[in-house]
Amino acid sequence: MQMFTIGQVAKRYSLSRSTLIYYDKIGVLSPSGRSESNYRLYSESDLEKMDRIMLFRSAGLSLDAISTLLGKEGSDLNSAFERRLTSINNEIQGLRSQQQVILKLLENQTSEKNSRILTKERWVAILKASGLDEEGMRNWHIEFEKTSPEAHQDFLESIGIDDDEIGLIRDWSKTVGYKD
Repeated sequence: MQMFTIGQVAKRYSLSRSTLIYYDKIGVLSPSGRSESNYRLYSESDLEKMDRIMLFRSAGLSLDAISTLLGKEGSDLNSAFERRLTSINNEIQGLRSQQQVILKLLENQTSEKNSRILTKERWVAILKASGLDEEGMRNWHIEFEKTSPEAHQDFLESIGIDDDEIGLIRDWSKTVGYKD
């Protein structure tokens, strides 16, 4: 069975030795063995576990959450990912709100054009310039709501529409769109 030194594992995953020592200390990833000189040695199984740790880290999970999830499968794992996704969606909504506030504080058309934010007004202008009339825009909302209701909600939030107007748009889109 091939074993890997801490230096080899650190290099393979672009981590520091101290990170791997910390992972061992907190029980997230302990090496399977030790050399005669008492150096940490990692097995193929340890590397597979490390692959999973890296994947979970890239999803933004904390080491505590990862430690809990490493032995889990199926619905337990899915529930944790769904909670993380909800958390990310809430963070994104908060960041969008901050973008809107900053744009209002700047009160500057150039800042708006140079940002990645799209306002309701700019979006409507783009749709009109693309040839959509009022009926086409209504159909766009109906189809968006029908096929991807959560994405429709996110999009409406992203262009700075307030909650009351979003509710009206979505309710109208559902009522009109589902009569087909």
